[in-house]
Amino acid sequence: MKINWGTGIVLAFIGFIGFILFFVVKMSLDTRANHDLVTEEYYKEELAYQKEIDAETNANNLSSKLKIRKTPEGLIVKFPENIDLKKIKGKVSLYRPSDKHLDFNLPISLSNTHLLIPDKRLLDGRWDIKIAWEYQDKPYLFKKSITY
Repeated sequence: MKINWGTGIVLAFIGFIGFILFFVVKMSLDTRANHDLVTEEYYKEELAYQKEIDAETNANNLSSKLKIRKTPEGLIVKFPENIDLKKIKGKVSLYRPSDKHLDFNLPISLSNTHLLIPDKRLLDGRWDIKIAWEYQDKPYLFKKSITY
């Protein structure tokens, strides 16, 4: 049986479409690729994004900025020295992109200008740190990706 060029083109299209469908189904059913949203309430958080931008702008406009450094004891978050530490309220959120079970939050309670995040809570790898605090009813936000 001879195959003319029209039949060859149709067979090539069918083969290509089958090839693409095979990989779409294979990747959709693969359990190694987790397709979760970054947060559970993604759309709710998206609505509050402008407040987050304003808080980040407030933090960037400070005369002395928030600093993070790694030490053998853990991660030290150093707050600006020219503010009253007793009036700071907020939390530190650490997000691990590779495993949501390692995520945790810490309340900010300062007795001096720095906050220590213990080394035993942090595994090696990438962390996204988000520090949201309020001082004199003004919100501040610091975000950074770090490799611990």
